[in-house]
Amino acid sequence: MTDPRLVHTVGVRAMEWLWDHRDGFRLEPDVDPEVGFLERFKPIGELASICRVLFREGVAGSRQAELARRLLDHAWRETLDGGRMLVRGQRTEPVSPIPFEVYLPFKELGYSQPEVERAALLNHRLDSWNFLEVRPTRLLGLSAFQRRFGLTPRTPEAEALNATWLAHTPEPWTADGHIGYDITHAVFHLTDWGEHPDGLPEHIADYLATWLPVWIDDWLDLRRWDLLGELLVVDACLPRPTLDQRAWEGFAAAQQPDGAMPAVGAIPEGEPDAVFDIVYHPTLVAAFASVLGTSRALTELAHSPA
Repeated sequence: MTDPRLVHTVGVRAMEWLWDHRDGFRLEPDVDPEVGFLERFKPIGELASICRVLFREGVAGSRQAELARRLLDHAWRETLDGGRMLVRGQRTEPVSPIPFEVYLPFKELGYSQPEVERAALLNHRLDSWNFLEVRPTRLLGLSAFQRRFGLTPRTPEAEALNATWLAHTPEPWTADGHIGYDITHAVFHLTDWGEHPDGLPEHIADYLATWLPVWIDDWLDLRRWDLLGELLVVDACLPRPTLDQRAWEGFAAAQQPDGAMPAVGAIPEGEPDAVFDIVYHPTLVAAFASVLGTSRALTELAHSPA
C-alpha cells in the first residue's frame, strides 16, 4: 500500500516552493503582441484550479491549506489586480476564452469580477466561441467550464469527448508527446479534476486501468516528471486507483529539497524567471497529484481490514 505520508509530503513541499516563488506568477502587460499578453494567464488559472482541489478534498494540513489560501489571495489581489487584469485581457482579445477559464476557479472559491462574467455571457452567445479552432481536448474543457459556470455548453460534452483521442481508445503504444497530455487533460475535464470519478465512461475507465500502469512505468524510467505527475493524477481519478508505490517513490525522490519538481531529468540552471517558467508546472502538478493521492490513500486505509 502506498504510504500516505510520502504522498502528502510531496504536496506540502510543492506548496512551500510555490509560495516562496509566488512573484513568478507575473503578467507582462507590455509584452510583444506577437508573444501575446494572455499567455501568462495560464499559470495563474492552473494555480487556482489546483488550490480548489486542495480545499475540496479536505486532506491538507493546516500549513498547506494556509499557503494555498495566501497564494490565491496574492494571485487575485496582486497579480490579477482584483480581476481587473482579466478584464484587460478580455478587452485585448475579446473572444478569447482564456480570461474566462482563469476566472472560473477563482469564482468557485468566492472571488468576483462582474465584468468578466458579463463578457462570458456575451461570448457564450457568439458563434465565434463555438467554432474556435482548438484541439478536441481543449474543446472538451471549454464545454466543461461552461457547464460549471451554469451555462449550457455550446458544444455538448459528449460530442466534444467523441472527437478526442482517448474516446476511441487507440493503440496504447502511440500515447507519446502531446498525446499523453491530451489523455490526462481529458480525464481532468471528465471527472471535474477528480471530483467525480464516475464521470469517466466505462470503456475509458477500463482502458486506462489496463494501460495506465504501463505508461507510468515508461515515464518513470524516462524521468519525465511532469507527465508522470499528471498520470499519477489520472490514476487517482479512476474508480479503483492503483496508487503505484514504486512510481510515487521515484516521483518523490525527483523533488528537490526546496520543493521544486523538475519537468524532465534534473532541475535546469539559469535566470530565476526562466527556471520558474520551466519548473512551475511540474511543481503545481506535484501538489495536485499529492492532494488526490493522499485523499485516495486515506480512503484505502480506512477501508482496509483492521
